[in-house]
Amino acid sequence: MKWEIQWTERALKDASRLDRQVKERILDTLDRLAEGSHVDVKKLTGEGEELRLRVGDWRVRFQFHHGSGVIEVLRVNHRREAYRR
Repeated sequence: MKWEIQWTERALKDASRLDRQVKERILDTLDRLAEGSHVDVKKLTGEGEELRLRVGDWRVRFQFHHGSGVIEVLRVNHRREAYRR
């Protein structure tokens, strides 16, 4: 099953600040995740159903919506900022 990727407004704003190479790496990794390939994903503790995808020094916070087959990208941050509220 190929998952559909949807971006929140906040995640789009985060991604718009990235340089082209970093964006391409993140998009490539998200595509591999959507196809079911193994990527570096971990469940975040205390964050409900949120997971994080590691792409170098960048972290993509997202959720799976199993009923609709959607990966919802919530945030894209550098690792030093990714876990702060």
